[in-house]
Amino acid sequence: MTHSTPSPDTVCPTQLAASPRDVGARGGNGRVVIVTGLSGAGKTSALKVFEDLGYEAVDNLPVGLLPSLVRPADGEAMARPLAVGIDIRTRDFGVEPIAKALDALADERGLDVRVLFLDCDDDVLCRRFTETRRRHPLAVDRPLADGIRHERALVSPLKRRADLVFDTTNLAPGQFKRVLAGHFGVGADQGLMVFVTSFAYRNGLPREADLVFDARFLANPHYVADLKPLTGRDDGVAAYVAADVAFPAFFQSMTDLLAPLLPRFSAEGKSYLTIAIGCTGGRHRSVFVSERLAAWLKQRGVRVELRHRELEAGGV
Repeated sequence: MTHSTPSPDTVCPTQLAASPRDVGARGGNGRVVIVTGLSGAGKTSALKVFEDLGYEAVDNLPVGLLPSLVRPADGEAMARPLAVGIDIRTRDFGVEPIAKALDALADERGLDVRVLFLDCDDDVLCRRFTETRRRHPLAVDRPLADGIRHERALVSPLKRRADLVFDTTNLAPGQFKRVLAGHFGVGADQGLMVFVTSFAYRNGLPREADLVFDARFLANPHYVADLKPLTGRDDGVAAYVAADVAFPAFFQSMTDLLAPLLPRFSAEGKSYLTIAIGCTGGRHRSVFVSERLAAWLKQRGVRVELRHRELEAGGV
């Protein structure tokens, strides 16, 4: 069973559009990433990740200075790829001047300009500002929630223009870094990176998922006393789930679906694909299926990262 995920206007950190300059710019030096979004959604953390990836990172650059930063006066190309943080705290912030600057950069040959928009649920933003005792830039003379809503309205045109809309509501720092590295890593193009994650439906679908498969119809080890305390990584659980008469056809159908899709995703310029496998508790069936799927992908020469969301959350 499979579900499609939301459209790009709903948040999903793998909705990166292919750029016509992708082929020439993936090596690095012509790439410019504009990092914007809601205050508190992770812009500072994102810029630190970009620095770790080898980018020159500049925060709160006045929009009017962007062209001169990208194209120095001597006319030489940038020495390194560039990540620029721009948000409502930027001195001359405005959607229209930003749009004009982006249009001008997009017309320049040799540049791969992308916009990364960081989003987050309002209640999580409120908690972050409250816990850190930071003041929201638009909540100086109004309640915090009102400031967040006002900012969301102001920056919504940038979200619609973004190449990548990345929701940080439930993302751990390590996962945040992995996904950014998958999209924006500098160096030779190594092809599509596939991120496989298991999860529990009772805790909600992973927002970053591109494809979601439902394993809840398979025999459940939770109701077998000896298997209940184990996970899908254990041999006993693996053998139990694999013995379900429905499993071989399910797994074959899933891989038959993915086999032709993966090269098409890669050809369209997609650098990172997230596949989520869910079951009720996220410890047995989904973990086993995710392990099997990751092994199948590796056998095909695909770069794979594997994560078990509920096992990590439970400290297993």
